[in-house]
Amino acid sequence: MPVEKHHFHPTILREYDIRGIVGETLFPADAEAIGRAFGSQMIENGDQRVAVGYDGRASSPELEQALVRGLRASGVDVIRIGMGPTPMLYFATYELETRNGIMITGSHNPPSHNGFKMVQMGKPFFGAHIQALGQRAASGQFTDGEGAVSDDPVMDRYVARMLQDFQNPSDLSIVWDCGNGVTGEAVRKTVSKLPGRHVLLYDEIDSSFPNHHPDPTVEENLQDLIRTVKGIGADLGIAFDGDGDRIGVVDSRGNIIWGDQLLGILSREVLAANPNAPIIADVKASKVLFDEIANLGGAPVMWKTGHSLIKTRMAELQAPLAGEMSGHIFYNDTYYGYDDALYVGLRLLNFLGSQDKTIDDLLDALPRMINTPEMRFPCPDEEKFDAVDRITAILKDAGADFSDIDGVRVTSGGGWWLLRASNTQAVLVARCEARHDEELESVKADMLDYLSRANIDCPAL
Repeated sequence: MPVEKHHFHPTILREYDIRGIVGETLFPADAEAIGRAFGSQMIENGDQRVAVGYDGRASSPELEQALVRGLRASGVDVIRIGMGPTPMLYFATYELETRNGIMITGSHNPPSHNGFKMVQMGKPFFGAHIQALGQRAASGQFTDGEGAVSDDPVMDRYVARMLQDFQNPSDLSIVWDCGNGVTGEAVRKTVSKLPGRHVLLYDEIDSSFPNHHPDPTVEENLQDLIRTVKGIGADLGIAFDGDGDRIGVVDSRGNIIWGDQLLGILSREVLAANPNAPIIADVKASKVLFDEIANLGGAPVMWKTGHSLIKTRMAELQAPLAGEMSGHIFYNDTYYGYDDALYVGLRLLNFLGSQDKTIDDLLDALPRMINTPEMRFPCPDEEKFDAVDRITAILKDAGADFSDIDGVRVTSGGGWWLLRASNTQAVLVARCEARHDEELESVKADMLDYLSRANIDCPAL
């Protein structure tokens, strides 16, 4: 009997994951086809077992059932780990020794969205692999079989494993904001084992996100956390995105500690135990971070933006720590090298418990720079990379001081500016940084000059 071919909506096969709008661009039939294609690739790799998890979205259980049907029909055995954060699925691939895993999650996207994050043969499944999955489905190149299915919830083992690396108890007062995402149960189980005072916000899993959107990189989404921290006199606050792989932190005064600042603080503990080690950060990170890593005796490494790209580079360099401005932070010293926001929060508390400085002190010790917010302006997918190529050629002709690791990051005076093409949206992304206001205006002017010379339209800064 011929295998039915399947064509995905062209917008859902993204660079780092598969993601769409349920009932518009993403349907259970897509989930089943993903299972067929992913499972068929596993069979060809000589692998037999895959772990499957899902987040708290209303559409996730139905998509999970369809995915499992597709995986089993390809001949692989499925282990269902149940509902939990994306990092719990990553953990399950180690704990259950499957090497393969699929997480059904819409991450921090609106309630109507959902998607799939994947691991195959112990490595992130992204980019060309996702495109090949789409091609396999379109051609109907599926294996046939009847895989087994079993349930093996790993939540308690996941929490216990994270707590293994918490060695320095303290009486800190912490506010945790789960944003009604899927981290709620894991956070409750974790803090019940910790000393100190713990106040939980929005730990009820509700995919309508009734209180605020679960994206800790947006200042507006941290306002309830800031008010609570200041209101009860807590030492700090920790927030999570919808699926628990990105973190946000605020100090006792309500100051937001951005991803690069947090990575600089965490680098202290890691480099004390791993002198001269490489620490990776993405091209959006402040110069302050790269200088701080060097000052602490580490080897700063600038790399491309994207959690899958960072994880891959981290494994290549055996770096013990890496991170992104977006709040993806990865520990590879005593942990597994994937992005796990709850684990990062525990490591931060562990570090604070090991010394006398507060999170406020550690933030104040970092030099201050002035940054623009991340600026995104429309550029069609078919034009955005060509636009970056044009400006790269102009910079080379001008003898400018720049890096082209991911787009262009141009040194300008005492600061820098960045232009890169988004891998997930039809936009160009820009950012500027300098030591003071006057210098920042000069950096902006330099960027606008090059954008104009490359015929790139940019809104007023």
